[in-house]
Amino acid sequence: MRITIGQINTTNGDYEGNTAKILAAIEQAKKDRSDLIVFPEVTIQGYTSLDWFLDYDVIRSSLDPLDKIVAATEGLTAIVGTVRPNDQATGRKLFNSAALIRNRTLLGFADKTLLPEYDVFDDPRYFEPGRERRLFNLDHHRLGIAVCEDFWNDKTFWKQRLYANDPAEELIQMGANLLVSINASPFNKGKMKIRCEMVSHRAKVAGLPIIFVNLIGGNDGVIFDGSSIVSDEKGRIILQAPAFEEFIGTIDLDCGEPDTRCLPGDDIETVRQALVLGIRDYAQKNGFSKAVLGLSGGLDSAVVATLAAEALGAENVLAVMMPSPYTSRGSTEDSLELGRRLGVQTLERPIGEAFHTLRNELGLPEPSIRSSSRALENAVENLQSRLRGNILMTISNAENRLLLSTGNKSELALGYCTLYGDTNGGLAVIGDVLKTEVYELARLYNRDRELIPQSIIDKRPSAELAPGQFDDQSLPAYDKLDPILKLYFEQKESPEEIIAAGHNA
Repeated sequence: MRITIGQINTTNGDYEGNTAKILAAIEQAKKDRSDLIVFPEVTIQGYTSLDWFLDYDVIRSSLDPLDKIVAATEGLTAIVGTVRPNDQATGRKLFNSAALIRNRTLLGFADKTLLPEYDVFDDPRYFEPGRERRLFNLDHHRLGIAVCEDFWNDKTFWKQRLYANDPAEELIQMGANLLVSINASPFNKGKMKIRCEMVSHRAKVAGLPIIFVNLIGGNDGVIFDGSSIVSDEKGRIILQAPAFEEFIGTIDLDCGEPDTRCLPGDDIETVRQALVLGIRDYAQKNGFSKAVLGLSGGLDSAVVATLAAEALGAENVLAVMMPSPYTSRGSTEDSLELGRRLGVQTLERPIGEAFHTLRNELGLPEPSIRSSSRALENAVENLQSRLRGNILMTISNAENRLLLSTGNKSELALGYCTLYGDTNGGLAVIGDVLKTEVYELARLYNRDRELIPQSIIDKRPSAELAPGQFDDQSLPAYDKLDPILKLYFEQKESPEEIIAAGHNA
């Protein structure tokens, strides 16, 4: 059997555009003389459409695009992720389904049973769980279809499971000799490797081939990496689709040739690819071709500018320097040099005069890190940040540029940021990236040449909102802080466990 992977990038709500991509992939599968093409979860509507799935218009029209898709499948079988109406009087109004289409005939649906409501998922809000499992006869194969979470509950692979039942195992016990899993599995560090191991393990234990197709694309704060997988019945990965790009590729299920491209997915290069895709897709899917950001001379804004230039093209990025009376000359020079090396347009808009006027109008003192009132210090410092936020938002509005905010995960986690100031923006590019990882990204970009001036990487982190101010006067050093944040946020350890691991109480 020849299998085509339809790893496509969908846009939420764009029925027409998503359907066009499906049809183009079907035509490519025909050229490749494929027997079966498989698309990701909710390909037609876009998986992360959230409360849009509650609109009656969406519910009523959810299956309309299938007419064009069905008509295009002459001589071919297609599995397409979609939502479909629930015709019962009770329950949620939609099922999350896989439509099986063969030779211009809709053979039926496989509905998702296990509905996740953790992390970024909220499936029970929108979908009714599937009521039954079924197999489909496909030439010499008895085909079982599992929609995303229905595949992710293998008791022989996971130490802890969220559900008592395992729909994929039920399909195998019913006699499936080919298993297809359609997914919208978001990117996390290390997740590609886990998926490879999970698919390989299940294929080997069950003794049947597995086709695992995953969504690719940035959708607001969620990034899907693709990295679709095909395993033969011996657990050999015979196809590993590339990460962070669309892929329409065909393979013979019985080729017997392992594909060694399983990526670990936990290195900084993978994070870079994810962030670039996230910026590009967020801009394009929201109608932006250009971006703007504040450039401070510090590491965070330098890395965001570099990522944006890669994602959108340097000619489409505007970097604005907004020096205050406390901005060092080195920061201004570093910003100009970074802009020159990246090839982005740079603009200088000083805030000193406006800051002086507003400070006097409000009766605020000169900034000082030794003030008797920390509240007054914060007010004076935040006033500068909010002036910069006003400038950036005005440019964003006037020039239809997407404003990118530049705060990292470490400072955001501890509130070391200014509401309506440096938090302004449509997309927090490195909002889920720890400060130590921002350093890693900078070093990655400088691997072959010094793209980011080394002076930016080497300087002591500072917001430069007061004389002699540095981050480590308010926060622990980042190399001590970030391991704690990682244990707390990513591994969900308690304060007691973190202290027991050797961190200062």
